Amino acid sequence: MSPSLRDEAPDPPEGRPRAVILGVAGERLSAAEKRFYATADPLGFVLFRRNCQTRDQLRALVDELRGSVGRADAPVLVDQEGGRVARLTSPEWRAYPAAGQIAALPDPIAHEAARLGARLIADDLAWVGITVDCAPVLDLPTRDADPVIGDRAWGADPGRAARLGRAFCEGLLAGGVLPVIKHIPGHGRARVDSHHALPRVEHNRAVLSHSDFAPFRALSAMPWAMTAHIVFAAIDDTAPATLSRKVIDTVIRGDIGFGGVLLSDDISMAALDGTLGERTSRALDAGCDLVLHCNGLLDEMAEIAEAASPITPAAQARIARGEALRRRWREDIDRRAAGLRFTELLSSAATRQARR
Repeated sequence: MSPSLRDEAPDPPEGRPRAVILGVAGERLSAAEKRFYATADPLGFVLFRRNCQTRDQLRALVDELRGSVGRADAPVLVDQEGGRVARLTSPEWRAYPAAGQIAALPDPIAHEAARLGARLIADDLAWVGITVDCAPVLDLPTRDADPVIGDRAWGADPGRAARLGRAFCEGLLAGGVLPVIKHIPGHGRARVDSHHALPRVEHNRAVLSHSDFAPFRALSAMPWAMTAHIVFAAIDDTAPATLSRKVIDTVIRGDIGFGGVLLSDDISMAALDGTLGERTSRALDAGCDLVLHCNGLLDEMAEIAEAASPITPAAQARIARGEALRRRWREDIDRRAAGLRFTELLSSAATRQARR
């Protein structure tokens, strides 16, 4: 699309922004971005390391984003898992261990560390106005899987992954930040990285239901979830979960029982085919509530915005329930004492391991 058309997307109906979450190019908004977001009216935004330099800069950017769409409650998302997936980085922000590092700790230390680490992450995010964290990863990685998940997950045991994932979710909620469980219904068996190719999982549905789907089922009451760009051949051999009405209806909403906001993984990933507009329409038609686009390129975002419908009344209700949950859970902490306790948990476990 030519630059002159970026501002000419049709306005969505009043009170119903478009069903998209869009990225941002840099540390502040350009005049062109402000005009585009005001016209396109995405539901919210997602931030990456390129956007996050200092606390004051990031807070100002978040305020600019919400100002561009005229909604103070527009969701602002980030991937702040800990470990190798962290957008707010040191030295400006504290570095947190990956889920797999925490899961390697003995119980009950791991449980306390998962919750407290997430509570501290939430404090970092809330200070700059970020309200949604795309974590935790509930996938169960297998030995022959691509390493894209790896230590981002809580391990291969469904029950323990669910318990530690729940602790992490509770820590985020206690800090006023909504968790996003991902990648529903499970990315752990993928033998290729969906950023680069389309994975296929050939296992039968009974196996998947008792293993891969189980952590998501245990946390089905969480407010948001992100889809997997994976074909589950036993359920729908023709389309990845993100674009499959059958997977979304019978597995995500059915078997798993997830009732919250369903967000696609990044719609520009190479696992998906077709134009960005086609992918957007297919994801929404399949049952995703929102489509995610991450790179902040105006031409791509314009194509997606043109293809995206306004959020549905059902999605609007799910979003409102999540926001109510976020506000209801909020509890204060002593940041310094919590940080010291978190360090103590990690160091005591490391000392115990060294003595063995």
